[in-house]
Amino acid sequence: MKKIEVCQSPELIHLYDLKGKIVVVVDILRATSTMTVALAQGIKGIIPVSTVEECKVYQEKGYLTAAERNGSKVEGFDLGNSPFGFLENDFSGNVLVMTTTNGTKAISLSSEAEEIVIGAFLNLTAVANYLKEKNKDVLIFCAGWKGHTNIEDTLFAGALIDMLSDHFMVDYDMSMIARHLYASAKGDLLGFVSDSSYCMRMETKGLKKDIAYCLQIDKFTNVPKLIEGKIKNLAAQPKNTSYKHI
Repeated sequence: MKKIEVCQSPELIHLYDLKGKIVVVVDILRATSTMTVALAQGIKGIIPVSTVEECKVYQEKGYLTAAERNGSKVEGFDLGNSPFGFLENDFSGNVLVMTTTNGTKAISLSSEAEEIVIGAFLNLTAVANYLKEKNKDVLIFCAGWKGHTNIEDTLFAGALIDMLSDHFMVDYDMSMIARHLYASAKGDLLGFVSDSSYCMRMETKGLKKDIAYCLQIDKFTNVPKLIEGKIKNLAAQPKNTSYKHI
């Protein structure tokens, strides 16, 4: 039986061997949630970059850009890191270049993995089904906040493990902790995270709507995957559980 484990912080990723594994990068509030929404709403692909400077280079070449630091949109770029930027505007057909405080860094740190997929509560079941089909060792990589563990990413890890526990061997204590935390919170995710560090930091930024949206489960069925430096959709075929690049 294949293993599923959790890395709760980028500061700990060096402890894990990524070779041959599928890494599920998760930054619930808000990078991976926003990526999932953007691709579901017609963005053709997302190029994740680590720095604002890299994003600026792409902007000067005419790309649609999104840049966020410390929860706020970086001045001068087209978008920040809110799912509503794509729900309330039509950017379909565009390639997006994106940099965020935590999520894009975690993607960069996952480069040795066999596959990198993007996870969110918004596409939880689709990601779980994809992992069952692929049947490879899985590492859930929580982006956290500037190297620290956070509640929302750990909750997602627990939710995904709970869905996969009959198909994967749960490895290491952090996976058990995440699963038990989700069991305690699943009846009211929003209420559970309301006192979290992210919610307290973002209290004055008007992001309550974003937080509530990102904690919804299974609004989308797409599985974003990093393919040759660009995040693209994997869409389920309607009559079976296999996937294809689109």
